[in-house]
Amino acid sequence: MRENAVRRPVVPEVPSRSGGADDFDARALREETAARFGAVVDAIGAGELSFPLPGGGATAGRFASLRAVAEDDLCLARLVEGHVDATAILAELDGPAPAPGERWGVWAAEPPGEGLSAVRGDDGRWTVSGLKQYCSGAHSCTHALVTARAEDGRRLFAVPLAKGAYEPVEGSWQALGMAGSDTPDVRFRSAAAEPVGGVEGYVERPGFQHGGIGVAACWLGGAHAVARALRAAAHRGGGQHTDAHLGAVDIDLRAAGLLLEAAAADIDADPLDAKGEARLRSLRVRGFVEAVCDRTLGHVGRATGAGPLCHDRRHARDVADLTVYIRQHHAERSLAELGALVSGREGA
Repeated sequence: MRENAVRRPVVPEVPSRSGGADDFDARALREETAARFGAVVDAIGAGELSFPLPGGGATAGRFASLRAVAEDDLCLARLVEGHVDATAILAELDGPAPAPGERWGVWAAEPPGEGLSAVRGDDGRWTVSGLKQYCSGAHSCTHALVTARAEDGRRLFAVPLAKGAYEPVEGSWQALGMAGSDTPDVRFRSAAAEPVGGVEGYVERPGFQHGGIGVAACWLGGAHAVARALRAAAHRGGGQHTDAHLGAVDIDLRAAGLLLEAAAADIDADPLDAKGEARLRSLRVRGFVEAVCDRTLGHVGRATGAGPLCHDRRHARDVADLTVYIRQHHAERSLAELGALVSGREGA
């Protein structure tokens, strides 16, 4: 597939990240990212930024927009991706559409631990209680889609983040990378919840796989950000060693971009996954993009040494952020699932 075979969408601009010289302050970084998140959501509401719904014919534009935000700031992209993913999920499962000014997150991670429980009262109303981990935008989101265990199975709920009903657990997000994404544990206490879709509806819908590729688009934007230091070094005349690393990175980034475009076209051609290829597509794209990010981090570090990591605040943050963000990939577990699908053993 030739790169110019796909008409590239117009990539929106987002406010540029500040480059102050103050010491690292996670709280200040969190607050800065939250302010920029609010500005981007407002711009989406005003029609100034566009993240088309997946499967509607403009999925390539959605992925390109996510990549553009991530190339500017991965922490901001984590929050924006959550908001636009929530919008897509609500549309797919006939949930309530986000109102102007609302900032949504998708808090669906389920690592070992307490988790959330959902209870339906005698009046028919649902509440959720317990501990949810990895809640990006915990201090800045107004609403969240959360997964919780109910008597009949795992369900998805829309939860207004009302004071007293939820509380971020201070000190539970210690990462230096993705510090601005504000991703602590959150404690829910009988929070009012509205079910969205049916039991297991969140993971069984086709859009679950489409959304996973949107995350990969963010990873790729982060890899482009990290590669800036290598391009700058090569432009200054770093020699054949530097050029060789840049050549390898260029091939990988170009291939990953083309793979995302191809995936977007496939999603638009079969948004409801009638062919049953969505999971295979998601595993391939996410696995390849994660590997590209990992190789990019290696090439840039080996070519440029410790200098940019120690003296370029922007580059150091980009490297730390990308290193943490791609760990959202399930690594060999996902590769094993892909292999089983390709071999025909899955589901046999």
